[in-house]
Amino acid sequence: MKFLSSQLAFFFQSGTARRNLRVLRHYFTFLLLLIVAYSVLFQVIMSGEGQAHSWITGLYWTLVTMTTLGYGDILFVSDLGRAFSAVVLLSGVLFLLVVLPFTFIQFFYAPWLEAQSHARAPRKLPTGTHGHVIISHLDPVAMSLIERLRYNGYSYVVLEPDLTRALTLHDEGIKVLVGERDDMETYRRARAADAALLAATGDDFENTNIVYTTRELTRSLPIAAIARSVESVDVIELAGANRVVQLPRMLGRALARRSMGGDVRANVIGRFGELLVAESPMIGTPWIGKTVGESRLRDTTGLTIVGVWQRGEFALPTAETRILPTTVLVLAGSDDQFARFTELTVIYSFSETPVLLLGGGRVGRAAAAALRERDIPYRIVEKDPTRIRDDETYVLGSAADLEVLQRAGIEKAPTVIVTTNDDATNIYLTIYCRSLRPDVQLISRATLERNVSTLHRAGADFVMSYASMGANAVYNLLEKDDVVMLAEGLDIFRHPVPPELQGVSLLESGIRESTKCSVVAIEQASEMVINPPASFVLPSDAEMILIGSTEGEHRFLEKYGRTPGHVTSGKA
Repeated sequence: MKFLSSQLAFFFQSGTARRNLRVLRHYFTFLLLLIVAYSVLFQVIMSGEGQAHSWITGLYWTLVTMTTLGYGDILFVSDLGRAFSAVVLLSGVLFLLVVLPFTFIQFFYAPWLEAQSHARAPRKLPTGTHGHVIISHLDPVAMSLIERLRYNGYSYVVLEPDLTRALTLHDEGIKVLVGERDDMETYRRARAADAALLAATGDDFENTNIVYTTRELTRSLPIAAIARSVESVDVIELAGANRVVQLPRMLGRALARRSMGGDVRANVIGRFGELLVAESPMIGTPWIGKTVGESRLRDTTGLTIVGVWQRGEFALPTAETRILPTTVLVLAGSDDQFARFTELTVIYSFSETPVLLLGGGRVGRAAAAALRERDIPYRIVEKDPTRIRDDETYVLGSAADLEVLQRAGIEKAPTVIVTTNDDATNIYLTIYCRSLRPDVQLISRATLERNVSTLHRAGADFVMSYASMGANAVYNLLEKDDVVMLAEGLDIFRHPVPPELQGVSLLESGIRESTKCSVVAIEQASEMVINPPASFVLPSDAEMILIGSTEGEHRFLEKYGRTPGHVTSGKA
């Protein structure tokens, strides 16, 4: 009923529709007068022939003749009567069987279909709409962002200038608003002044235009924009964006953080206030073969092992979890605790063999810059000659060519990072490199979230999603939180201590057992207790900082409820 009312509202509010209805009204008035005139003439001619019929009979004969039914039960006997019948018949064919259908379709049915389309893909949000998110383009980042918004209860709308595509998106379950992205009126109709966020996810030039246009309408709307190039960051900020996410650089650095190389064993992947989260590959350490309990890492460094990666599979550790050559530990602690860990592990440094980067685009170059900052040698395999910066660190050729990979050092490289923007290519290269080097650390980029699991199955140890990383960065502005990037499928989030857990120790709370999330810090007032012991009693006026898989986070929120202060961070 609501959908029908919106159709009727659009149909009758349209000036064109009102004009069409006037045309139809005039046409039907003409038909009615013509039928009345024919009924009167029928009576006159029949009277001249000596036949008497009622007015109902005259109307019946006129309609039967005009519609060409011609039952033959009422007949004229004079030539005048037959000529009149022919005129009525021909006018009926013309006005009822030819003109009427086309008039009805053009002036009513087609506008009604258009009204239906506009109701499904509106050009204006209803009065009173507020707290929604406006998304400029539907791309992989936007799709990932929409999933987060749906899960966290935010309404959203995607701008789409093409009505046909807007209807297709509507049928796919995407909420759309028809309008040009560079028109201020579009954002006025989208109620930008009352929105919670504008996410500009197009190219750098479009995003600059979108941000500048929207800023002219409202100064209070938070705006997050994606930037592909370094040069665009300042320009988009000058246009009025609150946060500019240079996604290729962010993704490249995230990929590089997970590479093995140099003297640093623990690679920091996220910071949450004073709390640091890092990953440490165990290959080459004396802890291989031992259990987590036997490693005594918490006793010697104060760090907590909050997770274990095994070839893309994340799990919460127990004291009996065995450390293998392929194991990567997820550690949480303070700067001082990680400093002690570095002192303990610095002697187990990796070889100086260069890390191999497959792809020299923006993400590949960003990863190379991050490796260079850590003094880790690298080689970039790139088939486009225009991207070659120097002969020392670049190898020209296809990464699918064995001879090229051998020249780049695939046989001894500690890590291979696949950075192209085509998921099919990345899956191919992941399978190929894993077959060449079963023991190598293999890190891959995914553009679409749906290909993350495929890349893991192909042999990648870590996969970073371009879409989910960008969505997370934008979503953090909505939640007014700092960007914290962890691994794909690994979340860090804060939550007030639930009433049922206040005054209960961590051991008694059963959080880890029931939700598969680990409490890594307790924040009360301005103080943070990092890695609280199992005997720590949860206070009533504090927040817990937890780490767990996406499924674990969902389980925690289902058990203890979502609160206005809940913030999710770290969905890479």
